[in-house]
Order: sequence, then C-alpha cells, then structure tokens
Amino acid sequence: MPAESRFLAGTRLAVTTFTTLPVRAGRIDRPVAGTAMALAPAVGALLGTLLAGVLLLTGAAAPPLVASGVTVAAAALLTRGLHLDGLADTVDALGSYRRGPAALEIMKKPDVGPFGVVALVVVLLVQAAALTDLAGRSWPACLAAVVTATAAGRLGVTVACRRGVPAARPDGLGALVAGTVGPLALTVGAVAVALLAVPAVPGRPWQGPLAVAAALAVASLLLNHVVRRLGGITGDVLGATVEVVTTLVYLGLVLSG
Repeated sequence: MPAESRFLAGTRLAVTTFTTLPVRAGRIDRPVAGTAMALAPAVGALLGTLLAGVLLLTGAAAPPLVASGVTVAAAALLTRGLHLDGLADTVDALGSYRRGPAALEIMKKPDVGPFGVVALVVVLLVQAAALTDLAGRSWPACLAAVVTATAAGRLGVTVACRRGVPAARPDGLGALVAGTVGPLALTVGAVAVALLAVPAVPGRPWQGPLAVAAALAVASLLLNHVVRRLGGITGDVLGATVEVVTTLVYLGLVLSG
C-alpha cells in the first residue's frame, strides 16, 4: 500500500477511533493501525481545541464550575464514553486480583463494579476541578492547557502501542494495534506534545512539559503492571490509559496555579 494512502487511511482510522466525528473509515490492517496510533496525539489536539472552545464559550455565560461540567460531558459525548468505559473495566479487572483469562473475562461483563465506579468518580471530579481552575485563566493559557491534556491522553495510547508491548487477546482492538508504533513516531509525538505544553502555564514554561512527562511515566508503570496481570493490552486498557494520562496532566497543570 503506498505510503500516502496508508497515511490517509491511518488518519481516518485515528479520527474514527478517538472521536465521533463523521469520518468514513478506509482500509484497516496493522500498518494502517500503526499509523493511526502514531497520529493519536494529533487527533487529541484537535479534540482538545474543540473542548477548549466549549469551556471558554460556556464560561463566558456561566460560572466556571458549570462550564467545566459541560466540558467534561462534551468530552464524553465526543468520544462515545469509550475511554471512560475502558477505565471502569480495566480497574474492575485489576481490583479483582485475578490474572490472565479470568481478569479478561471480568472486563467483558457489561456491568460496572465498585472499583470501576470509584475510578470514574475520581477521574471525572479531578478533571472537572482542574477545568474549573483553567476556566479562570487567560484564553491562550486555557486553550493550551486543554489541548495539551487531551493530546497527552492520546499520546498515552501511542506509548501503549509501542513495539514490544503484546496484546492480551488474539483478536479485538488490542491485537490490531499492539506493537505497531516504532520509536521514531513515538519520539515525534512526545516532542510535539511537550511543545504544546510550554504555554499551558503562564510564567512556568517548564511545568507543562514536566506534567506531561510525569503523567506518561506513571502511565508506563501502570501499563507494565497491566501487562503482567492481563498478559498484554486490550481496547479497554487503551481507553483507561487515555483517561489516566489526561487526568494526571490536568492535575499537573493546575498545581500551584
């Protein structure tokens, strides 16, 4: 498949995987999936721009807390709530203290257990609290912060799909994307998100990149634990990674703000 065609197909797959934007999917195979996972931070930046617009526009007509709640709801709507669902399923599986197929079976169940509920509540509360703080900042700083956090969450998926990380199942999204991202694409994505983070905290150009690096370090440790427990990554694990990294970056951007 020509490189340009793979890039276009990967772009479509990235958009349809990480957003609800009406884009028709093209060819889907592992090379295309690798391109899509490498482009995940770019799609996150696009999504973050939309969410920053929601926060700023709503904040101009409503209190910051209301604006942050609307923005969190918009984020769930624009992603079909899939990442939140993945977070709940992954935490339920890890909280069961089971391993391998037994833990994967828990992730397939449609209900949400107590561990998953707590994880959802904590993540949504922290994100809403951080967005409330960001809504009171200048619009360039607010825009940069929301774009950074949203792009970094998708960069977490790029990290999870790097070469050497196996899939937990022989089928599903995890099997399609596991191990498809090479070091060059990962490095480019990390540098791009770090640059986006520089203006996120006025007067502290180091805080944004540091928040991104710290969030990815924590996510990498959690990913290693998940791989040991489950045997590899799944689509749910990728969704959980998005929410964990996004939340940690938001937290890092508002500390001492």
